[in-house]
Amino acid sequence: MFSEKVSRRLDDEVVIWMTTVAAGGKPQTSVVWYWWDGSEFLIYSLDPAARLRNLADNPHVSLNLDGNGRGGDVVTIEGVASFDPAAPTAAEMEDYVAKYRHRMDRGWGGPEGFAEKYPTAIRVRPTRVRSW
Repeated sequence: MFSEKVSRRLDDEVVIWMTTVAAGGKPQTSVVWYWWDGSEFLIYSLDPAARLRNLADNPHVSLNLDGNGRGGDVVTIEGVASFDPAAPTAAEMEDYVAKYRHRMDRGWGGPEGFAEKYPTAIRVRPTRVRSW
């Protein structure tokens, strides 16, 4: 589903924009940290966040990487999200901590502090990708 270029960007990028849809149909976009394992995304969410209410009502999401500022390198991924109460905490997810540790240390008191503030694990299974 993903080209080599898109896969490389998913491995290298720090943030992705996640769009959910509120009950009234209004889209809501938030920047989130993520872990891409090659088949699905793992995102930890702040509790309570509007995105959690939105996903409970409508699990369809769009994930987007920043472009190059000139209309290129665009990546848009459509997918279906689900809550994963059995997922490890953000502090227990070694790859996630390796990717974000310096940010966690700087702003949230380390991985444990981040995990306390962002306890809800969301998995997103991609269903479609567009890139140019």
